[in-house]
Amino acid sequence: MKLLRVGPAGTERPAALDPSGVLRDLSGLVPDVDGALLADAAALARVREALHGGELPALDATGLRLGPPVGSIGKIVCIGLNYRDHAEETGQAIPDEPLVFMKAPDTVVGPQDTVLVPRGSAKMDWEVELAVVIGRTARYLASPGEAQGVIAGYTITHDVSEREFMLERGGQWDKGKNCETFNPLGPWLVTADEVPDPQRLGLRTWVNGELKQDGSTADQIFPVAEVVRYLSQFMVLRPGDIINTGTPAGVANGQPYPKPFLRPGDLVELEVDGLGRQRSELKPA
Repeated sequence: MKLLRVGPAGTERPAALDPSGVLRDLSGLVPDVDGALLADAAALARVREALHGGELPALDATGLRLGPPVGSIGKIVCIGLNYRDHAEETGQAIPDEPLVFMKAPDTVVGPQDTVLVPRGSAKMDWEVELAVVIGRTARYLASPGEAQGVIAGYTITHDVSEREFMLERGGQWDKGKNCETFNPLGPWLVTADEVPDPQRLGLRTWVNGELKQDGSTADQIFPVAEVVRYLSQFMVLRPGDIINTGTPAGVANGQPYPKPFLRPGDLVELEVDGLGRQRSELKPA
């Protein structure tokens, strides 16, 4: 299934794409697309049955805002340097274990929402990523196979970064990762049954129409299921949590000087195979 949320920010309602691609209203069936729904197998089964039965009202998508496809996100856990080619382009060693940092849920915006350039920003960067959406509470998972069973689905995430704030201002990466609007998410949550192999997905980024990133999850150092298993040793993963799994080569920070960091007026478009496409314009905060 392709689940999504539509409407003004803060008042989105649940929706889905039916097998023919028609946008359907789920608000008469479930209150939201969130952790509670993702953890409820019976509710998901009712949604699936209703979609295939053609009994849900259609929505006119004209001018309709797409919100983040998951509501009430508990936490966003991120993996740094998880692609071999990205580590190479930035001159960093392949990590022995996943590098973990966090983003606040209030950085999340919709897949077509404006991204704000922070005041004082000089080195704002793009990062297309595969996002994992957790569907079952997970503690101390014993194997990647067990980890695969707690994944509700996948979506596109844009791990926007401000490299100067992140790398040159002291402390941890938080200052360059948690600026307002720095995590566009969506357009859809694609359920795990429709992504048979998350290690065979192409990821691409265009900036002002120019292809910048063109990678594959096959290049991940730590595969999706291993990332989920690993994280469960250090924290409880709960339904609706998001894991940003890293970005391939092609970021601005990995390119020769003068590095083409983002500026107000730029247009960034992201795509992951089978998961749709994002489009964000940049404006000053």
